[in-house]
This record gives sequence, structure tokens and C-alpha cells, in this order.
Amino acid sequence: MLRRFVALRVVLATLTFSPLMCSQSAPPQSGAAEDQGATAAAQAIDGWGRPVPVLAKDAKLAPAPRHDISGTWEPANGPLDGLGIFGAKAMPEDGKPEHQLPYTPLGLEALSRMKPTFGLRSVLPADTNDPAVYCDPQGIPREDLNQLRTTQILQTPLSVVLLYQFGKVWRVVWTDGRKPPKDPEPRWYGYSVGKWVDDSTLVVQTSGTDERTWVDHVGRPHSGDARVEERFHRVDRDHLELTVTIDDPKMYTKPWVALDRFPMRLQPPSFDVREMICSPSETAEYNRLVGNTASEKGAQ
Repeated sequence: MLRRFVALRVVLATLTFSPLMCSQSAPPQSGAAEDQGATAAAQAIDGWGRPVPVLAKDAKLAPAPRHDISGTWEPANGPLDGLGIFGAKAMPEDGKPEHQLPYTPLGLEALSRMKPTFGLRSVLPADTNDPAVYCDPQGIPREDLNQLRTTQILQTPLSVVLLYQFGKVWRVVWTDGRKPPKDPEPRWYGYSVGKWVDDSTLVVQTSGTDERTWVDHVGRPHSGDARVEERFHRVDRDHLELTVTIDDPKMYTKPWVALDRFPMRLQPPSFDVREMICSPSETAEYNRLVGNTASEKGAQ
């Protein structure tokens, strides 16, 4: 399973029909159980192989609880909806004029140094410098824009904690009224503070991110001065929408929306999230068997 996970990170397009593409819907796979992954999406089962109840289409929707986005959420349109293999979902790198980002000269220079394995500037697997391929943390905002899968949200009186399936990482959003640090030490996931702007919308501001991380899977850059805004809007009890906006004057001439009201659906409290972890040893083995071999063939 881990080998397929590594392959997914490096050459995802070639694995469109891999059982792993079913993500958390598939049970742990080993030996004869691997063929279950192909039908996992239809079966709707969690990480323990337990059936997940499906909300009836005509079910009456309960209102959203006040100041509460806690729960286990997965992409409402299926586990593949948040992959973002061609970049931020609202602004993919597809050559369309309306998706051309407003780069500054410094932003274009930084972009030219990125060597992604997808998008218009894609390179062979052995030539990529994507830090996530080598198991570096995705960081923020990429955690929202690439491989956004099942996400667990916990709340305390002082904070909101987000636990992401991909990479099995977590981050804290402080809601105790503190201000972002003025001269922060850069961190992979930055420093996040949140504020309720109405009964069902939490707005999170993140700064102090490590500029070594990419904005998304196609290598859009950001500087250490970037500001990332996330709007978590709970539409009703069972549905959550996430909007992500990037504001980085060094790299872009104006803020741009990277994720626009991305829909997520609440899962039962008993839902178990299947882990997805990047293993350096599995990455090396994948490159030996597949990644480097494919690049050598392409160079001939």
C-alpha cells in the first residue's frame, strides 16, 4: 500500500485506476484483499473496513450548530475531488487565460525554478525538485490544495485542531484572540489564528510559512511573507465549505482564490480514517523500480 502511495505522489496520472485512488474508502490492503480497492468507493467503507451510512438524498438537513465545525469531513463529491494534481482547484494550470495567475517579476523568477511532475511545465520524475516527493511536509496552503482528503476537526475552548489524512499531519488554529507573531521563525504550517465572523463561519489567517514549500502540486511559489486565508463555512449540520485565498505581494500582484467553497460532507463519529504516510524508504524503492527507470526511458 505504501508503495502505491509513493507512486501516487510522483506519477499520479499513471495511476488513475489504482486501488489506492479510493483512498480512505478502501480497507487496509494486503495479499488477496487488494482487489477490494476497486469497488471500495461504491461500498463506502472506512479504514477498518466498516460500512459507512449514506445520507439519503431526500433526508431533511439539520441546521449547523453555532460556532462548531468539529467532526470528520471528507470531500462531498468523492475522495478524488481534492487531489489537485493540476494545481489549485479554482486556478488549475491548464493554459486557460482565466487561470493565469497575476505573477510579479519575482514570482515568475521563482516559478521558473520549480520542476513539477504535472502541469504545463512538467518534467520527468527523476528531474523533479518537488519537496513533497522527498517526504518534506506539504505545509500551508498546499495541505488544502493537494491531496485534500478526509480531515478531522477537533475544537477546544482555545483552539481548533485539524488532522489531515494525507501525510497524517495536524495543525493548530488558535481562537483565543492572540495576534500572529510579528517576526516569526518560519514553520512548515505557519502560525494560524482564527475568528468566528458569524455563527457558522470560521476565518483563519496563516502567516510565517516556510517558503521552501510549494503553494500547490504544479509548483506555484510563495514567499515567507505570504498570508493565507481559509474560510470554513458550515452550511448545515452535514456539509462544510472551504475557501482558500492567497495574498503574497512579493509573488503576486493581487490576492487570488485557490479553492472556492470546496464541499465536504460529515462522516459518522465512528468513522476511522485510513492513514497515508510518506516513507523515505518506500520512496527510494519506488524510484529504483519505477521513477528513475521511467525517466531513463524518456531520455532515450
